[in-house]
Amino acid sequence: MSLDLSAHLTATAEARRQIEICNACRYCEGFCAVFPAMTREKAFADGDLTHLANLCHNCRGCYYSCQYTEPHEFALNIPAALAEVRQESWERLVGPAAFSRAFHENGVAMAGAMVLGIAALFGLIATLPEGEGAGFYAFMSHNAMVALFLPAFLLPLAAVGVGVGRYWREVGAGRATLGDLTAALLAAGRMKNLSGGQGQGCNFEREDRYSDARRHCHQAVMWGFLLCFAATSTATLMHYLLAWPAPYPPLSPPKLLGVPGGVLMVAGALGLVWLKTRADRALGAARVWGGEMAFILLLAFVAASGLALYAVSGTAAVPVLLALHLGSVLTLFLLLPYTKMVHGFFRLAALVAEEAMKRRTPVSSGGE
Repeated sequence: MSLDLSAHLTATAEARRQIEICNACRYCEGFCAVFPAMTREKAFADGDLTHLANLCHNCRGCYYSCQYTEPHEFALNIPAALAEVRQESWERLVGPAAFSRAFHENGVAMAGAMVLGIAALFGLIATLPEGEGAGFYAFMSHNAMVALFLPAFLLPLAAVGVGVGRYWREVGAGRATLGDLTAALLAAGRMKNLSGGQGQGCNFEREDRYSDARRHCHQAVMWGFLLCFAATSTATLMHYLLAWPAPYPPLSPPKLLGVPGGVLMVAGALGLVWLKTRADRALGAARVWGGEMAFILLLAFVAASGLALYAVSGTAAVPVLLALHLGSVLTLFLLLPYTKMVHGFFRLAALVAEEAMKRRTPVSSGGE
């Protein structure tokens, strides 16, 4: 069964119809953060729906507990309704929406072409007579890497920052405190909302049976990515502050952070790929399934190529693997505003906004 949007209803209007029924029923009050947040309102503006959609983690527990799903005439499918609004909010608030839609329609082809194209470019750059250092810097200078990667990282990040600012104003989040940020970071770190709200897990891939597999895979990807980011940041500080350029030995901070981070990212991403193939597409935003899968595969390739590069250090395979790894990392950065990567920023913003809203207008706590 798919979410069959009426020809007369937009995604937001359909979500409003369904949320109003949920707000009258309130059977799912003890589920994720969406349902206690919903009880603050009796009528839902577009901004309210944008906020609820970004609080939803698509665990699907509400769907399998609902008495108003098809064949009932109400035909509720809250996970899919909110997924459509959530995806539309990212496309609209970050923009240009056409870029995001193009990626989600042709994600694997676009990501693959970009990785190969950029890798070829890096291959050409590596043929230039640099030879200023050892390790990777024997193939491409440190200055060339900084000149390419710094704007490729900061400009997409700025675009996402503008989008999150628009989200904040649209949902009327108001002023947030350090306590709001702390509570949101703790919830994000534990992936609290992937517990189904009551600690028993998601219904993502096992339908009406519970599982923590999605929560664990997400945690592996998130903490793996943060470890890899910390490894890169540490290496940058060592380069500039300690005059200690790469390559680094196995027991140095960049390696101690980066290798386990890469392993976690590969394991988590492959787990998410497996879970995604088992889950019902009709309970999410089905139109972006391909783009989401392409993004997960790109994440896995970035981490796996980084680990492979470490494994072949000092061999003739380094130039090719280095070009592919750098090509995949640059592709990940450039596509950041238009892929599922953007959800991490909006999810955290939604959690902070919810803490600020709860502080001003307390709601009944139904979660853990």
